[in-house]
Amino acid sequence: MVQHQHSFVDTHVHFWDLSHPQLRYIWLETDAASDAKIDWSAREREIGVWAAIKAQRYWPEDFLAETRFANVVGIIHVQAAIGSEDPVEETKWLQAFADRLGVPQGIVAYTNLGATDVQNTLQRHARHANLCGIRDIRYDSYFTDSAWRRGYALLERFDLVCCDDPVLEQMGEAARLAADFPGTIYCVDHAGFPRERSSEYFDHWRRNMRKIAAVENTIVKVSGLGMCDHGWTVDSLRPWILECIDAWGTERVVFGTNWPVDRLYSSYRDVVDAYTAILSEFSPAEQAALLADNALRIFGIQRDI
Repeated sequence: MVQHQHSFVDTHVHFWDLSHPQLRYIWLETDAASDAKIDWSAREREIGVWAAIKAQRYWPEDFLAETRFANVVGIIHVQAAIGSEDPVEETKWLQAFADRLGVPQGIVAYTNLGATDVQNTLQRHARHANLCGIRDIRYDSYFTDSAWRRGYALLERFDLVCCDDPVLEQMGEAARLAADFPGTIYCVDHAGFPRERSSEYFDHWRRNMRKIAAVENTIVKVSGLGMCDHGWTVDSLRPWILECIDAWGTERVVFGTNWPVDRLYSSYRDVVDAYTAILSEFSPAEQAALLADNALRIFGIQRDI
């Protein structure tokens, strides 16, 4: 087993509580079908049935117990509540855990950036100390929607990272968005979420990812690679990870696990060990940057659990 030489900041974790009276998690509901922006039944067909993680809750305490030997020194929670009436309720719920346990150190919250009351929602989110980013996951024409772009323009004022999941065909538009708003960091989640593992798809993915990487205020988050590579190995992950680092450089790449969703395909320690093995060819300073220091700097969070 690989012995970790570096601390790890996990930039993509999800917590939930299906009994929470103000929060809803459409994607975890037994009969999850769709919401206004995402067809969750189609997503489940795409990456595999996730019934095995449809537990009543997954709290920070559960994560800490599961990962206590993995040298995790920081956690960034990415929106898990989908379908709630008020998205700020999730941030409030997470901040209470942070105040009590010290985790999550960072919160990437949901806001509908195209809504008329987006500024008010961002202001309410920002009252919580651990807020560091916003995610508005959708698969429509949002990059060119004027109302959405006005909401996106507000992120710089609040010093928030935008975590996004553009499909390959929209990466050119994503690159133009990031270039139009140089004061906001645009983060490509899940290494661009590659859906296939053929050499032809890799070339297509690489060309489009490079469009975004060319914009200096963008970063890439390596996470969730098991979703479309259920039998992954270190060798199957390596080319995707090394290409991300080659495109963005060692200062603009962060790592996450997409936990506990990716527990469907591995154990937590397996994922972190795979990252460590793949990054072993880099210098100690570069490894520290990739596994922890970049995340701490870019998301503006403090380490230590």
